[in-house]
Amino acid sequence: MPCLNEKQSLPHCVANAREALALIEARYGLGGEVVVADNGSTDGSQALAIQLGARVVDVCAKGYGAALIGGFEQAYGRFLVMGDADGSYDFTDAVAMVGRLLDGADLCMGSRFEGGIGAGAMPWKNRYIGNPALTGILNLFFRTGVDDAHCGLRAIRREAYGELALQSCGMEFASEMVIKASLRCLRIDQVPATLSPDLRDRAPHLRPWRDGWRHLRYLFMLSPTWAFGVPAAAALLFGAVLLLAASIQYLHPGVFPAIGPYWTLLGSASVDVGHQALLFGMSGNLYGVRAGYRRGSWMVARRISLEAMLVAGLALITAGCVILALVAYGWVNRDFQAARSILPPVLGTLACILGFQTMLGGLLMAIIGGNEAQFGAAARISPAGHRTSEGRRLA
Repeated sequence: MPCLNEKQSLPHCVANAREALALIEARYGLGGEVVVADNGSTDGSQALAIQLGARVVDVCAKGYGAALIGGFEQAYGRFLVMGDADGSYDFTDAVAMVGRLLDGADLCMGSRFEGGIGAGAMPWKNRYIGNPALTGILNLFFRTGVDDAHCGLRAIRREAYGELALQSCGMEFASEMVIKASLRCLRIDQVPATLSPDLRDRAPHLRPWRDGWRHLRYLFMLSPTWAFGVPAAAALLFGAVLLLAASIQYLHPGVFPAIGPYWTLLGSASVDVGHQALLFGMSGNLYGVRAGYRRGSWMVARRISLEAMLVAGLALITAGCVILALVAYGWVNRDFQAARSILPPVLGTLACILGFQTMLGGLLMAIIGGNEAQFGAAARISPAGHRTSEGRRLA
C-alpha cells in the first residue's frame, strides 16, 4: 500500500488486507504479508502501521509510482498485490486476482466498471470522461484488452514485475505497468473490483486534469507509432498528392486543379515533416526495443542498416544536385530570366534535404541501437544482451 498521511484510513485498510490474506491462505494455501510503502508521512502513519502489524518500508523518492516501486522491491512474496491505503478498495477482491496468477496470468487488473462504483466514489469527469477516454486511447495504441486501465487494485507476478523494469514515479505508473506488460506480450487478466468512497477527511492526492495530462502524454511517449508514425504517414501522403498535382500541372499546363507555387511549397514542406517524423518513429521504436519493453517493430526492419541509410541519403543528395544543376543550366540558357515554375528547384532542394536527413537519421539510430550499424540485429538484443527476436519474450 502506498501511503502518505493515511493515518485515518490505515486501520480499516490493514484489517481488510489481513482478511484478504486469510482468504488467500484458506483457498490457495499461500501465506503473505502487508507492506506499507510510506512516502514521507508526517501524521504518524508509520508508527500506526507497525502497531497494526504491517511492515513499513520508507521510500524517499516522492510520488505514487515511486512508493509502489519501493514497496515492490522490498516485498518478500512471489505474488505482489497493490492497492491504495485510503479505504476505497476492498482487498478481498484481490483473492480472485491471486487465483488468476496461479492459473498462469502475469498481471491481473481490477475492473471497477464490472465490480461496481459506489455513490460519490469517483468524480463524474473521471468516470465518464477521463477514465474511458484514456483507457480507450491506451487500448487503441497498445491493444491491452482491459476496460479500466487505471484501477489501483491489481496483482502481478514478481518475475513479471522485474521483467517490466518499471520506473515512473508519478500517477502514470499505473499506465506504464499495463502498457509494458502488453508490449512484452505478458498475459493480462481482469476481474471485477469494487470502489467505495475513501475514508479520508481531506482532498485526495490525485489531481484529475494534471494527472490526466501526464497519463496522456505518457501514452504517446511509449507509442512512437502513434506519436510519429501516423502523423508521418499523413504528412507524406498529403505532400505527395500536392507534389504529384504540381508535377501534372507542370507537364500539362492548364490541367485542373491549378497548383501554384504556394501549394508546391506546402507539399514540399509536408513531405519534409513527414520524413522527419518517420525517422523519429523509427528511432523511438528502436529505443523501446533496446530498453527492453518492446519487441521488434515494423518501423525497424531487419534489413535497414546504417550503410543502407547512408547510401540512400547519398542517392537522394545526388539526385537533388542533378536537378538543381539542370535548373541552373536552364536559367543560364534563358539569359538569367525567371523560370515559369518553381517545381524543379523545389524538388531538387527537397531531395537534398531528405538525403541529409536520412544520413543523419541513420547515425542517430546507430547510436540508439547501441552503436550497432545493423538496426535489425540491434533491435533484437536488449542492453543486458538478451535476444528479443519476434515470437519470443526477453529472458
